[in-house]
Amino acid sequence: WILSIAVAMFFVIGFYCIFMSYNFIRILIGVELLLKAVTLLIIGVGYVTGQTALAQALVITVIVIEVVFIVVATGVVIGIHKHNKSLDTRSLNNLRG
Repeated sequence: WILSIAVAMFFVIGFYCIFMSYNFIRILIGVELLLKAVTLLIIGVGYVTGQTALAQALVITVIVIEVVFIVVATGVVIGIHKHNKSLDTRSLNNLRG
């Protein structure tokens, strides 16, 4: 039960960070929290079903995808910051054309 509560809390906090924030760094932190919740969910399901080897393989895959995503997204955020001098998502209206 404790693991399911932790997973639910990570999901709620992650979605809150993504949908209620205008800062790119906070949005990336929210995505990171969502991916950590998915990782914990896979670990919990693997433990309950007794398929820990499959769960470990999936978790390693999720971690690799997570690292690649965060590195690329951080590069995009740095480029946006250099162009706009701001991390506010509402300032992206200047990127037309």
